[in-house]
Amino acid sequence: MSAARAPLVAYACLAASMALVGSYVGLSRLLVASLPVFLLAWLRFAIAALAMLHWVRRVPGEAALSGHDRQLMFWESFLGNFLFSICMLFGVALTSALSAGVVMAAIPAAVALLSRIWLGERISRRTMAAIGCAALGIALLAFARSPAGANGAAPAEPGQAPLQALAGHALLLAAVFCEASYVVIGKRLTGKVSPRRISALINLWGLALVTPLGLWQALSFDFAGVRADTWALLVFYSLAASVATVWLWMKGLAQVPAPQAGVFTVMLPISAAAVGVGLLGEPFGSGHVAALVLALAGLLLATWPARR
Repeated sequence: MSAARAPLVAYACLAASMALVGSYVGLSRLLVASLPVFLLAWLRFAIAALAMLHWVRRVPGEAALSGHDRQLMFWESFLGNFLFSICMLFGVALTSALSAGVVMAAIPAAVALLSRIWLGERISRRTMAAIGCAALGIALLAFARSPAGANGAAPAEPGQAPLQALAGHALLLAAVFCEASYVVIGKRLTGKVSPRRISALINLWGLALVTPLGLWQALSFDFAGVRADTWALLVFYSLAASVATVWLWMKGLAQVPAPQAGVFTVMLPISAAAVGVGLLGEPFGSGHVAALVLALAGLLLATWPARR
């Protein structure tokens, strides 16, 4: 492959990685309609653990994990895998795929905030503007009204729908800060361990943490009532969330600088919105459009490489 074409392939890998993230976030709404959240998370970690089993073993020449690294990896899994999955799945169940995509676009802004608090990194004026756009977009989304007669707008008791939407958006926002913690804690790791092995190990921690809750729901769940296409979607969700996105992102990141690669996270809210509106038939009014535009603006402000 020529050197000129290599960056194009890398760009495609980065874009595909983030598009996969957005698509499985959006499609998870179908899964939570068929499977209890804790059982769904447990099955997801179990399928991914089988797929990443060959990543767990240390390769020749790789440094052993220190006690400090093991502690960091536990917290990275607890916040970035376990709590993120639970908050995201419950949040999507209470809102929509479109909402999840818009709120998830705030991850770079949340990373900047936590990096300031935990690592003492400076927040630039552009990043502050990104944080403002993300906050305004999420607030606008929480109060956005669905177009009259839109498909997917289910009737609810008076006062129930607004409270449900607020609770769902709060859970999605909690998922954003869980994922931001994952990124910030990852900055503290030594860098001597391969990203694939770290991904496999923290997935095993996530499996261990959710197993008691998953088994509790599995004991009373009717597995025979789940359709074959739901099982296929579960396998896609598990592999995309834990394997494909990691591999594609690392492959692209090998040839593209990290600040430039961050711009491709714009694919996350776009693909989630496309799944929600195009595939799931979710309502898409003017308030949703404005919230999505603000989310994309904030994401680009936070990730666009600064000029030298």
